[in-house]
Amino acid sequence: MKKLGEHSEYIGDELQLFKNAVNWKSYFSSKIRPYIEGDVLEVGAGIGINTRFLAKEKQKISSWSLLEPDANLASEIKSNIDSLKINKTSVINGTIDDLKDHRYDTIVYIDVLEHIEDAVMEIKKAKQCLKPNGKLIILVPTYNFLFSDFDKRIGHYRRYNKSLLLRQVNDELSLEKLFYLDSMGFFASLANKLFLKKELPSLGDIKFWDNYIVRLSVVFDVLFFKVFGKSLIGIFKNEK
Repeated sequence: MKKLGEHSEYIGDELQLFKNAVNWKSYFSSKIRPYIEGDVLEVGAGIGINTRFLAKEKQKISSWSLLEPDANLASEIKSNIDSLKINKTSVINGTIDDLKDHRYDTIVYIDVLEHIEDAVMEIKKAKQCLKPNGKLIILVPTYNFLFSDFDKRIGHYRRYNKSLLLRQVNDELSLEKLFYLDSMGFFASLANKLFLKKELPSLGDIKFWDNYIVRLSVVFDVLFFKVFGKSLIGIFKNEK
């Protein structure tokens, strides 16, 4: 693992819980994988659980770099990705600022941008690390009216809708795809905001959502044409 300077500790405590959301990770990854290729940078890789689902099409991947600012989380990544056998895998304890001289074909932010106070500057820096025609893939939680004690606890600055994400990307990159996922999860989040008011879901809550609600969303997202949901996915291209 490469360690590049001292970086802040992640204040959230949900990663160990959400690693059990295998149906959700399989679902959103299936929508993202067609755009992942070449030299890949995964920003805010956490403990490396998402990588298992994102990196399944190994024939399209030249290298995979996992960037994580929290040293404790970064130290867990290797044990979680060893079995993947991806070409040229590296774990970097640092931030996008440490990679100014590197260029990638694909840069992925999965539930990361909402943790960054100056997301606009982060996107500008990510663009500088993209090769020509490279892709920036972003997944974020949706709707500020759903902002809850859970968001506060895990260090979110905001939740997103399409217009906010497009404003933050601005004219840095061209839009390829922008769509919502987990329409039924939206109603679960709304119920928590209005009634349950949980700061952190239990393991049982995660398993119920993952085993039942996500599976319903797979069907209803199609029926609702992905016009709303608990998560938003944006896929952008560097044409300059």
